[in-house]
Amino acid sequence: MSRRAVVVGAGLAGMLAAAVLADAGVAEVVVLDRDELPDGPRQRRGLPQGRHAHLLMTGGLRAMEEIVPGVGKRLLAAGAHEISLSSGVLARSPEGWLRRWRREGPVMLTCTRALVDWTVRAAVLEHPRIEVRRAAAVGLTGSAGRVRGVRVSGPGGEADLDADLVVDASGRGTRIVTWLDGLGLSGVRTRIVDSGLVNASRVYRVPAGAERFPLTIVQADPYVSRPGRSAMVMPVEGDRWLVSCGGTRGGEPPADAEGFLRYTLDLPDPIVGRLISGAEPLTDVHVSRSTSNVRHYLDKAPQWPEGLVVLGDALGTFNPAYGQGMSVAAFGARVLGRELERAGGPDAPGLARRVLRGAARPVDAAWAMAVGQDVLYPATRGGRPGIADRAVTAYTRRMTRAAAGSFAAASAIWDVTSMRTPPTRMFHPAAVLAALTGSPLPALSGPPLTPAEREVLDGLDRTGA
Repeated sequence: MSRRAVVVGAGLAGMLAAAVLADAGVAEVVVLDRDELPDGPRQRRGLPQGRHAHLLMTGGLRAMEEIVPGVGKRLLAAGAHEISLSSGVLARSPEGWLRRWRREGPVMLTCTRALVDWTVRAAVLEHPRIEVRRAAAVGLTGSAGRVRGVRVSGPGGEADLDADLVVDASGRGTRIVTWLDGLGLSGVRTRIVDSGLVNASRVYRVPAGAERFPLTIVQADPYVSRPGRSAMVMPVEGDRWLVSCGGTRGGEPPADAEGFLRYTLDLPDPIVGRLISGAEPLTDVHVSRSTSNVRHYLDKAPQWPEGLVVLGDALGTFNPAYGQGMSVAAFGARVLGRELERAGGPDAPGLARRVLRGAARPVDAAWAMAVGQDVLYPATRGGRPGIADRAVTAYTRRMTRAAAGSFAAASAIWDVTSMRTPPTRMFHPAAVLAALTGSPLPALSGPPLTPAEREVLDGLDRTGA
């Protein structure tokens, strides 16, 4: 079996990749990261989106459980919340308020991104063959035919670290295209679609009596030829609410406390602002602009070296508003694990190419969902909606409108957004019939609150909205 595998990046994709490599019998798995990793669930420097809302969807959690058994229980024990998409969410879509159903639906976990990363990293590093080294990867060694290792920069200067397999999981800031150029492999196509989204987030203490208040979201509306603006109140560990606002170019949320509250109150429904107006803030407002969709079409390259795999955000990143990144990282690591099992080892001929193509499939599905909406915003750069985009948009709008009062339509949307089924689920006969039939129930005039929840909201409201 192989002597060593090197993983570039100790984020979620990198640690999941390290786990599958160790489970496949690789003798030594070295994970490189330029940052000093925190010794607990705290924000780290190399993850600019880490302070904002992240959703761990059903599909992604299942993939993680395959790689790190029991990770869901670990997260729940650490304070993560399990949220039912059918009953545990107050959601105002572009077509109005969605109903809550007593019937079972998919679930998601909500907690800080720092807790997810820490929990996964702690579990993975229990494996004796995995180690993390603080060092910056600055290039690849080898040739256009086979990568032989990584050139690293550390306190003692630069050195070569040999490996039988290199996994680039370095995230949004990957330099993989430049590294491939250094091996003589050029011409990789990259596409960027940038809606100009700015995220602003603040943490609040959950007010007494509001501990069971549902996750609440006012979604952005891409259909009105105006910037998209949204806000969400998400329960996280430690009896806290993580409140995230998002606005595309021209509709960005402000970074000051007064403007942050005003932004939430100016949305099509002021419910987020009403909730937080009576809650105690625990942090300042944190703003991030690293939100563009970036796709490196490495899987389409005419030539690919043996010994090199690219996973996670290094292959494709998405507007974080759609909650896909963590799940796609887990899907890619799962592909690596399955291909290693079939191949019998990380140095098997053709392994790298097969992993790349397999990992690209969930990336493409997530890309289509994210970009298909982002191109509708008027100031988006890098793409405009074509005929096919407009046809899908029209159908999606119709499905969303039906989902306000149709369990069949709502189920199709939940299955896709929770990433437990591919987007083709929206075109199954029952889903198409639901979309064509429409909602059998009248539109809701306001959020579907229980009497107890309405009492909590009214008790917190300091705005008079």
